[in-house]
Amino acid sequence: MMILVFVLVALAVLALLVLVHRWLWVRLVRDTTAPGGLARRVGTSLAIALPLLSVAALTAGRAGAPFRVQQVVAWPGFLWLAVLLYLTLTMLVAEPIRALLLRRLAHRTPSGVAAAPAEQVPAAAGAGAQGAPEEVREEPGPDAAQTPAPAPAPELSRRRFVARTVGGAAAAVAVGTVANGAYGVLRGPSVKRVRVPLAKLPRAAHGFRIAVVSDVHLGPILGRGHTRRIVDAVNRTQPDLIAVVGDLVDGSVHDLGPAAEPLRELSARHGAYFVTGNHEYFSGARQWVDHVRELGLTPLENARRALPHFDLAGVNDVAGEAEGEGPDFQAALGDRDRARAAVLLAHQPVVIHDAVRHGVDLQLSGHTHGGQLWPGNYLAELANPTVAGLERYGDTQLYVSRGAGAWGPPVRVGAPSDITVVELASYQA
Repeated sequence: MMILVFVLVALAVLALLVLVHRWLWVRLVRDTTAPGGLARRVGTSLAIALPLLSVAALTAGRAGAPFRVQQVVAWPGFLWLAVLLYLTLTMLVAEPIRALLLRRLAHRTPSGVAAAPAEQVPAAAGAGAQGAPEEVREEPGPDAAQTPAPAPAPELSRRRFVARTVGGAAAAVAVGTVANGAYGVLRGPSVKRVRVPLAKLPRAAHGFRIAVVSDVHLGPILGRGHTRRIVDAVNRTQPDLIAVVGDLVDGSVHDLGPAAEPLRELSARHGAYFVTGNHEYFSGARQWVDHVRELGLTPLENARRALPHFDLAGVNDVAGEAEGEGPDFQAALGDRDRARAAVLLAHQPVVIHDAVRHGVDLQLSGHTHGGQLWPGNYLAELANPTVAGLERYGDTQLYVSRGAGAWGPPVRVGAPSDITVVELASYQA
């Protein structure tokens, strides 16, 4: 039954995408170009090729395609998905404007208005008469009266002008939005600073700084250079502890090991820690846990470390349940001294209610990307208790990072990437 529902939903989504592409082709290609022209042929070819590249980008990794092939299809395929989103939104906004302009055009050029006849020059009377200069004039042929005179400005060209103006403006807005969003991702995340008071934190730990890194998403697009920018940004903050809270990669250790290599240079007084995200379980979680350990990070797999002034715990992502490696709060937090403050690393915010039951003071998460592409934040709100920022749930506080990278399109709109330095504060200070 579940498989049937999945198939039906997939077919419905596919049908919707076909209809959207068809509509965009009509508005941006058919309505703006001459039949049979080069522009129409190119536009039609792109309308077919770009969605196919998007499908290839989404499926190449899961299908086991060579990493080089994944890289080739990822850039155009994923970028087109972002352009498609904002092109659809801008064209929906532009549609009533287009209709209004065409209506005004119809009022100005009503159908059935005859064109003005071409001016005719009469033949000279008495041509060749004495005393008058001879002038050769061409007499109109017998079919001249039946030849239609050229119309002034045809309505078709005006309609095409409207289509080009409206479509061009919508395309410019969509492409500009995506270009700005891609620039924000590729230049690297900014650094945010958040102060979080904890009631159980002793005065000696006041000002303790945790650099939170989530959702790096190393893959066919974001590679070693992106890791280097993140490591440099983290190290510049001089944190006391570094927490990498999942979705580090989208691919295997074989393909992305070199891209992750700069993580070896992360530096903090109390070390760097790692918990799995859902994408690790799509990419070989066991191999990545072993690899990040080789890079100098300490994986917390349903485990806890007693630091000098508080407990640091970590749980596996809920996606690990399919492999028998899901979160185990009892193993991570069950036997601890609840008089001590506890900070939990958990990739998805949805486990906050488990954290509350186990007396966690602060949970650090990612996963949501802050929505990544507006209006995706509204969808993210439906599936997550907190999409970004700091919120309180009973005696437990939850901080959700927007992430340091991007999944799919290397684009963020309305949700810039970040690394967050969480500064713990003691009520006794």
